[in-house]
Amino acid sequence: MNKIILKEGREKSLLRRHPWIFSGAIKRVEGSPADGDTVQIYSTQGAFLAHAAYNAHSQIAARAWSWHAEQSINADFFRTKITHALTLRKDLKLAQHSTGLRLIHGESDGLPGLVVDQYGDVLVIQIGSAGAERWRDTCADILQEMCNPVCIYERSDSDSRALEGLPERNNVLYGNLPESLTIVEHSLHFAVDVAHGQKTGFYLDQRDNRELIGTLAQDKDVLNCFCYSGGFSLYALRGGAKSVLSIDSSNEALQLAQRNVERNGLDASRAEWQCDDVFQALRKLRDQNRKFDLIILDPPKFAPTAAFAEKAARGYKDINLLGFKLLRPGGMLATYSCSSGINDDLFQKIIAGAALDAGVTAHIIRKLHAAPDHPILLEFPEGAYLKGLVLRVAG
Repeated sequence: MNKIILKEGREKSLLRRHPWIFSGAIKRVEGSPADGDTVQIYSTQGAFLAHAAYNAHSQIAARAWSWHAEQSINADFFRTKITHALTLRKDLKLAQHSTGLRLIHGESDGLPGLVVDQYGDVLVIQIGSAGAERWRDTCADILQEMCNPVCIYERSDSDSRALEGLPERNNVLYGNLPESLTIVEHSLHFAVDVAHGQKTGFYLDQRDNRELIGTLAQDKDVLNCFCYSGGFSLYALRGGAKSVLSIDSSNEALQLAQRNVERNGLDASRAEWQCDDVFQALRKLRDQNRKFDLIILDPPKFAPTAAFAEKAARGYKDINLLGFKLLRPGGMLATYSCSSGINDDLFQKIIAGAALDAGVTAHIIRKLHAAPDHPILLEFPEGAYLKGLVLRVAG
């Protein structure tokens, strides 16, 4: 039997049912577990704490599957966990609003390192831990049986794979990937590129926040930064925006966004597209004295872990400072961070510092998080990676 014995006092987080065991907490490893093997975690005093997946190549040396000593980590275990995750999404009735959903959200659904997104009849699976890697085929078989998709596509090519000592993979697991794939979200149609697009092809977590932007955009000049395939831009156009300038560093993303505008029959004459580095583009707009009524800042992940927080804070402050300077009096800034290394309090402090340096007074109108198909486990606050603020600058 493979066991991990923790150092004195290092069992506290596990007693609170936090699923991560860091390498520095381990006193010794008994047996010869391979990466992905299930191990039993014990305190120094010999008390059972959890069943977990082991990974000698990661700072997170083990991720807990179960807190029950009598539990067997087998196919039935994963079937039960997947069933619970699917039932939650069904109970929330999210499919009434979108054909794109997150079905499994890693640790928050009790399946560390496993993410599964649904785009119509296609499932995209993303593996981010050695334990999920070990049980990949089992989970894929269960998903195929329970969801009956035309294709299961694997997008295990994120940067975090290297931190886990895992190779990248980007390929079909089951079935055949359709030549074109479109989802419907709040009656808007979006093309999704699961093979080459960002994340698993689309930012499902921003669904409700996109809808909010649509309600705020009427008669406004809108600036959408890091626009990707145009999510916020389409909602703003449908919401009656006077103009929408969308900026992204990827020309392919901008082309996809423009096709999405055409696909939905929106007024392309009110849409302007700019392929540029957003940091440089914001400075150019400042120098041109351009002004906007509503600005969206939805940058990529600046801080994957807390170790990157200081550097990320500078990036967030920079773009938000420029954003505040580009707003007209009474204008609104919708600003987001998807960095798990930046918590809500730190993010708000960064934005407050940016407002101070910009010489503006701003009020928080809304605090935002991911859509409910991205649940947050109470014992795992790291699951609340997406945070956002809608601010109004005093007139």
